[in-house]
Amino acid sequence: MKCALTAVLLLSVLFLFSGCREKKQIILTTGFKKNEVFRIDTKNCLMPEVMVYLTNMQNQYESIYGEEIWETAKSGSSMEEQAKEQVLAELAQIKAMVLLAESKGIVLTEMEEDRVTAAAREYYDSLTETEISVLGADKQLLESMYREYALAQKVYAQIIGSVNPEISDDEARTITVLAMRLKTQDEARTAMEEIQQEGADFMAIAERVSEDTEVTFSFGKGERDAAVEKAAFELGKEEVSGIIRAEDGFYILKCINTFDEAQTKANKERILQELKSEAFASEYTAFVDTLPRQLNEEVWNQVVMIQDEAVTTSTFFAVYDRFFTVE
Repeated sequence: MKCALTAVLLLSVLFLFSGCREKKQIILTTGFKKNEVFRIDTKNCLMPEVMVYLTNMQNQYESIYGEEIWETAKSGSSMEEQAKEQVLAELAQIKAMVLLAESKGIVLTEMEEDRVTAAAREYYDSLTETEISVLGADKQLLESMYREYALAQKVYAQIIGSVNPEISDDEARTITVLAMRLKTQDEARTAMEEIQQEGADFMAIAERVSEDTEVTFSFGKGERDAAVEKAAFELGKEEVSGIIRAEDGFYILKCINTFDEAQTKANKERILQELKSEAFASEYTAFVDTLPRQLNEEVWNQVVMIQDEAVTTSTFFAVYDRFFTVE
């Protein structure tokens, strides 16, 4: 559940603070509470919220890659800095989505509120005294965090609910062809004459004359040069195309499979997810661009990962899933 929503949030490319602090709508100001990290319109984020997200991420990564993961660097910044920026982005987007939910009149049901309370109690009870102390989160704050995450899920579900889930076989169809690409039209004509001879082996000719080392291709609509795609999808099984002029040369195709059922099914799922992401990003972007936001740089710069072997908590989102995932 978290992975699905987080992916969509990050696809929106709206890291409200990280990497965008020069924008006018990001106002650095005084007047923050002592442990207030940022504000977005009427919503704020406190240091314990950041530490819950960051510590859970830290322990999940370390369980897979080991503590040495934080010693690596990518694109000129440490993995710890990148983890911090991701947490900042996720929390900022959750806060923005809660505001979007409020603007739409979306609220949690009584049953959902009960789940929030139960999830917060379970996660809090899983924490040791040391973890409670270093995270600084109490049951009330954890309830608020679960409530906001549930609202974010709910507003996302409403937005993508308008997307038609039916993707046709034709739209998602994947075909497989043998293809040869030639540099010039004269070369293509010579190859075509050879192909048209009785008993000609298309694959052998393609492997000998094509500019590409691979001659077998499977693809769906929108994945190849428009002229090549149009010709390919008009072929029947075992049919050979004419000479096709494309941006990178001249093609001759032979269709060997007009419908890959397994790949077509996978394409349907991919296309549907893309449509959902586009629908969400369009509405979310338009809304969030209107929101003022303020980052407390002084407090944010104090955020560091906890280096304590006694702090191992990593189940914040796993607990959420147990209470909110619908089988």
